[in-house]
Amino acid sequence: MAKENNIVVGLDIGTTKICCVVAETGGDRPEIIGLGSHPSRGLRKGVVVNIDATVDSIKRAVEEAELMAGVEVDAVYVGMAGAHISGFNSHGVIAARGSEVTRQDMEKAVEAARTVNVPMDREVIHVLPQEYIVDGQDGIQDPEGINGVRLEAKAHIITASVTSVQNIIRSVNRAGLEVEDLVVEMLAASEAALDKDEKELGVALVDMGGGTCDIAVYINGAIRGTAVVPLGGAHITNDVAIGLRTPNHEAERIKRQCGCATAAMVSDDEMLEVPGVGGRECRMLSRRVLADIMEPRMTEIFHMVREELERSGFIQRKKIASGMVLTGGTALMQGSAELAEAIFDMPVRLGGPRDIGGLVDMVSGPVYATPVGLVVYGHKQRKSGLARRRNGMGAISKAFERMKDWAAELI
Repeated sequence: MAKENNIVVGLDIGTTKICCVVAETGGDRPEIIGLGSHPSRGLRKGVVVNIDATVDSIKRAVEEAELMAGVEVDAVYVGMAGAHISGFNSHGVIAARGSEVTRQDMEKAVEAARTVNVPMDREVIHVLPQEYIVDGQDGIQDPEGINGVRLEAKAHIITASVTSVQNIIRSVNRAGLEVEDLVVEMLAASEAALDKDEKELGVALVDMGGGTCDIAVYINGAIRGTAVVPLGGAHITNDVAIGLRTPNHEAERIKRQCGCATAAMVSDDEMLEVPGVGGRECRMLSRRVLADIMEPRMTEIFHMVREELERSGFIQRKKIASGMVLTGGTALMQGSAELAEAIFDMPVRLGGPRDIGGLVDMVSGPVYATPVGLVVYGHKQRKSGLARRRNGMGAISKAFERMKDWAAELI
C-alpha cells in the first residue's frame, strides 16, 4: 500500500451509507487522515442485493477518502452486518506438550475450540478467545509460561452466511480493492467506542445501523456474546414516510433533523413542515406527531435487544455492571439514550471513537464508531503480526478496473 505499510483503511459497508476511513499507523495510535462517505444503494439489511450499485457506492466513498488523504487505497478492512451473522461460545481442550504452557499450546487450544460442526452454508468469521483454564484454574487471560499439563480454551465464534460473505468480497474486489480482513460491525464498533475499564466491569454495546442493530457483550475484558436484531433506522424512516405521507428521502431528512425517540420530551407547540407526495402542497404538523410515530418503533427495537440480553442471561445475573453504549447513526436521535435507560434500567451513553489522532473532530460521533473501529482493529492486527489478506487482488487489479471505468466514460 501507499507509504509502505503505514496506511490502514476501514470500509464500513452499511445499509444506508458506505463510509471509508484512512489512517496512518506509524505511532501508538491511528491518525485519521481521510474520510469518505456515500449513500448505500445496493444493500438491504446489510446484505448485497445489487452488486453493481454496491460497487459504485464503494468506489465513490473510497475516492472521496483518497482525495482527502492524498494516498491511493488498494486494500481495506471491511465491516459487515446483517441478520445472517450469529455467534456462539465454544470450548477446546488439549494436553500441553511440556511442563509449561507455550504460545503454540494456546493456539492449539483455540483451534480445538474452533473445531465445531458448522453448516455448509456458514463460514467462520472470527474466533475470539475469552479465557484459558490450566489444570482446572480458570479466569486466566494469558497462560504462557504457567506450569500445567491440561489446557482449556473458551472462545466466542462468529459465523456468517457464505453467500453473503462472498457477495461482499466480490463487490469490494470489483471496486478494485483487496480485502485485508472481514470484521463484523459490532466488534469493530467495540474497538473504537469502549474503553478497557468498561470491558472489564461488563458492558453491552448496541450498534444501531440502518438495517440492523448489532449487539456485543463484554465481561472480564473478553467478548461473551453477540446477537443481531433485524430492525434499524430504515424501518423508522419507513414508518415516518407512511405516517406523515411524505417521500422516503424527505422522511429520512425529517427524522434526522426533527426526530425524537421520546415523545414526552417534545412540546405540542413545536411545528415542522412536511412535503407532500406527488406534487401535493407542504403542510405544517406538530413535532409531537412525529415523535408519536417514532417512539413505538424505537421501543420495539430496544425491547428486542433486551430479549436477546435476557436470553443470554447477562441482565438477570447483573453482569453488565457499567451499563450500555449506543453507537451508529440511529443512536443520534434525540431521546434515544433516555428511552434506553428506561427500558434497560441501566446507565446508557452514546459512544464515539476514542484514543485516535488526526482529524478527530470529523469522526467524533457515534456514526463513525464502526469505520474508525475497523482502522483500530487493523492497527492492532498489524502490530501483533496477525494481519492477513483474503484474496489476491492488488494495485494492478485496481488500475485495470479504473481503466475500464475511463473507457466506459469515453464511450
